[in-house]
Amino acid sequence: MSPRAVPWTRANSIESFCAFLVLAAGCYTAYQTIAQGYLPAPFYPDATDTFRDWFSVANWAHTGGAYDTWLAVYPPLSFVITKYLALPSCYAFDMSMGARECDWVGILALHLFLVLNGIVASLTYMRLDRRTALPRAFVLTAGMPMLFGLERGNIILLCITTCMLAWGPLVRSARWRWLFAGLAVNFKVYLVAVVLAQLIRRKWLAAEGALLATVAVYLASFAILGEGTPGEILANLINFAQGFYSTQANAVAIWYNSTYSSMYLVLTDSSAPVTMLLGSVMVDRLTLLLLVVIRSSQLVLLGSLVAAWLRPEVVTPHRLASLSLGVVMVLQENPPYAMPVLLYFVLMERWKGRLVPISIVMTYLISVPIDYNLGSSLWVEQFSYVGNRFVSSERALQLGMFIRPLGHTLIPVCLALDTIVAVVRDVRQDGWQNRWRFRHDWPLLPRVRRPLPPASTAPADTSPA
Repeated sequence: MSPRAVPWTRANSIESFCAFLVLAAGCYTAYQTIAQGYLPAPFYPDATDTFRDWFSVANWAHTGGAYDTWLAVYPPLSFVITKYLALPSCYAFDMSMGARECDWVGILALHLFLVLNGIVASLTYMRLDRRTALPRAFVLTAGMPMLFGLERGNIILLCITTCMLAWGPLVRSARWRWLFAGLAVNFKVYLVAVVLAQLIRRKWLAAEGALLATVAVYLASFAILGEGTPGEILANLINFAQGFYSTQANAVAIWYNSTYSSMYLVLTDSSAPVTMLLGSVMVDRLTLLLLVVIRSSQLVLLGSLVAAWLRPEVVTPHRLASLSLGVVMVLQENPPYAMPVLLYFVLMERWKGRLVPISIVMTYLISVPIDYNLGSSLWVEQFSYVGNRFVSSERALQLGMFIRPLGHTLIPVCLALDTIVAVVRDVRQDGWQNRWRFRHDWPLLPRVRRPLPPASTAPADTSPA
């Protein structure tokens, strides 16, 4: 894709201003971190827990038993990567989180991949629009979802690199793109939705190649690690899905929720003291409102996939990836660090119409790394890894708990509505007979005539006069 040389417009000014807000909020958060000794909200509230995801995986990669003892849900690739991006001596005595003080290689790898992501994102968006490339690359790399992933030490930092190479304009070789797609799916299993979305565009070879690469990467990483059979992973996934909401619903709703699902569960949880605080009438109204928002957004996203199946030539590849990931993000509560893969595809959109700009602006706004307290605070004494001292960390009801899930929902829903409108408009303008490349498709609608061949390839009329 060649860069689009366009004059500076109001849209460019809006994106630059939004990127400046993210930068200013990031500087303020950095100041607060230095002054208080811990990362303030909306970062994870346990100040002792920094980089836990990385070092927990690395610990089990060195000691073994990740799938039968820890009940891991990750494919073996994450364990293989963290095992070799580490100092083995730091895990000789099963120190778990104590390895942070020793394994400087793992911490360095996390930050190097963050810088690499910024470079790859800049090059990617430069191919699309030079005017907005830097603001979009900055908000993707230094926005709140990615910073949250860095603080957690999550493998998303490596996954987003493979995503940009697999589904971006930088890699031209189809086989290399399939390999990067296979790596991405083995890092985050839900990215198989992007691979399967190729079937909606009738890109059978692309989907088949990516799936074969996914299996090949899994088999190679399984051979290296020596554990993590499909049966173990499936059983652990089922166990995780059954126990997650019952044990963590209340916790999720008070830190960084990505959808309203967790808030809905808290409102309907008999053990949560919500009715006592808000009253039964208010709780019933909020429950109904959240249920309407959740179900309507799910229906719109599923409807957009049906529309894309009917008219795949109207939907761009990155739009289809956004819709498929949007379904995954809206159907269930996902950690905040899952959002960068969706935002990557959203930021490939052109600023056009009325709905797409809303998605782009909301991408910037949810990336602002700051929050606002709505009530009194609860102070907790704990040791801060970042500040390397004991601190009094603040916890309170915050504005982002209510606004951020709305932004996460609006981003894919606006793109879904724009897709449905584009498909309806295309059907009205061009009809159905000029779709020769889809002539082998099963006719989905009754009384629809098959597509006519192009004039240059139409058979001559040999019927007798």
